[in-house]
Amino acid sequence: MSTSTRSTASTPANKRSQRNPMDPMRRTAMVVGVLFVITYITSIAAKFSFYPPFLDNADYILGSGEDTRVLWGAFAEMVLIFANIGTAVALYPVLRRRFPVLSLGFVTARVMESVFIAVGILAVLTLVTMRQDFSGATGADGAGLATVGHTLVTLQEWTFNLGPGVVVGVGNGLILGYMMYRTGLVPRGLAMLGLVGGTLIVVSGTAIIFGVTEAGSGVHILASMPEFFWELSFGVYLIAKGFKPSANTADMVDAR
Repeated sequence: MSTSTRSTASTPANKRSQRNPMDPMRRTAMVVGVLFVITYITSIAAKFSFYPPFLDNADYILGSGEDTRVLWGAFAEMVLIFANIGTAVALYPVLRRRFPVLSLGFVTARVMESVFIAVGILAVLTLVTMRQDFSGATGADGAGLATVGHTLVTLQEWTFNLGPGVVVGVGNGLILGYMMYRTGLVPRGLAMLGLVGGTLIVVSGTAIIFGVTEAGSGVHILASMPEFFWELSFGVYLIAKGFKPSANTADMVDAR
């Protein structure tokens, strides 16, 4: 009798000690939020912290260089690629029932953005390797290497202008912002920031392509700010709050 009593008394404590499993939607929101913050950090770190030595030095391929710093930039962009694709893969099961075409379009846009970034990484790695192998070249060889160096730097800059500078506006801004606005998974004011930011960054990126403005100009930076704030705010919101419950999205997560 006493044994039965002890067993019964310990049952509630055992139940309380067991952790409740995280809701699938909350877990997905957490993963997506963390990945978005990672994309935000790595993209800024690569462009503004690690890459300036060769972006700001036209003759980087002939000089002493800061190869370790530049290579860290390439590594940061590799992490950026994985996080980019991860956001799309994690969101796809949540959104494909409501938006089968647009959710696939978001995945495609993320992959295409990552392709541009990967090409830029190859340009950086090629430049660093050639600088290490031929940095002492002079005369005609030096002039030829300088031309190659300019070409690789220009290629890297254009991959940034076309990938993070245009494609990201279509995918992260317009497509994702629209899906978030229609589903109500995040506050609609936040989703509107994505729509506005996506529109502005596509317009400014197109203006750069046609020479109307320059990359890094004041106009370009101002046009890019809403998109940057949208991506950061979206990631932080999902980490802190998760997806908002909505009658429109109650059955959106596919069984897996």
